[in-house]
Amino acid sequence: MKTTIKNIAFALFAGVASMAVTSCGSKTSESNETSEGEHDHAAGDHEHTYACPMHADVTGKEGETCPKCGMKLELVSADKAANTNTYFMAFKAEPVVEAGKAAKLSFTPSIKGNESEMVPLDIQHDKKLHLIVVSKDLSYFDHIHPEFQANGSYDINVLPKGTNYTNGRFHNETKFEQGGDYVLFADYVPSGANHQLERIELNVSGTPYKAQKYTASKTVSMTDGYEVSLEPEGGKFFSEGTSHISGIIKKDGKEVSADSFENYLAAKAHVVVISEDTQNYLHVHPEVVNGRLDLHTTFGKPGTYRGWLQFQTNGQVHTADFVIKVEEGKAPESEHAAGAEHAH
Repeated sequence: MKTTIKNIAFALFAGVASMAVTSCGSKTSESNETSEGEHDHAAGDHEHTYACPMHADVTGKEGETCPKCGMKLELVSADKAANTNTYFMAFKAEPVVEAGKAAKLSFTPSIKGNESEMVPLDIQHDKKLHLIVVSKDLSYFDHIHPEFQANGSYDINVLPKGTNYTNGRFHNETKFEQGGDYVLFADYVPSGANHQLERIELNVSGTPYKAQKYTASKTVSMTDGYEVSLEPEGGKFFSEGTSHISGIIKKDGKEVSADSFENYLAAKAHVVVISEDTQNYLHVHPEVVNGRLDLHTTFGKPGTYRGWLQFQTNGQVHTADFVIKVEEGKAPESEHAAGAEHAH
């Protein structure tokens, strides 16, 4: 069993993955001839840093939103700004993970150079640790939540083939019914630190899955009787600029308002997008506008991406999957976004 861990904070991961970082803006002085009061006020403003809670590399001004996930920028506390720790997620599997067999996966948040110190995690979207599991070919997807243990680790039970899940929609269980290469994305926030994202490669022994190639676009998906469509503004997905995408849900041919969905992990929906080479990772939290999901994100580079949109009704989580073909070029500016920026 081969396991490779790439321990990286989200900002570094985004850089390695060549994600385009769109600064939310910084104010520069138009004139040096300001009054003493004005100078003091500007200096006070400069001391405050606002950053995306999901993408620490995205900073800007109060009231602005992240171009990658749409979340509102939050004030960075002095403690977070002064925190110079390098965090990583220590990972181990017991025993060696084999297709169809039981095992346990353990994830322990740690500080480089001070590995013995227990690292508490903040709750984000109802959980302290979110784990996205995909096969290397992106044909398999699971969104799970490891459970905290007294020794400071967060564990997942790998169930043997034929065993039913026992922990419901927030389960800390998964299955690997086929062997092959998988990628685990660990998404967490250490207390007093910025958001972290780590990419962990896992090889599962046993007969490997047959790798799939995605040559055709898929923007309409069926899940549990719901038809879910992604409609990008301008009709195409572009690599640069902020792409504005409508998520439209229908059942029995009639459109369903996303406002009617139950909250799933503190949101009406979650969208995960991963590039074909598994190097680019986006986690988007859409808003609801006129009953439709409103997604806006920056892809950063052209290519093929897989996407999964999750929402909940009547206690059941539905997962719609997509194949997104991103073209070279800049996304058209949204009229809604332009109006909001002008008003701001």
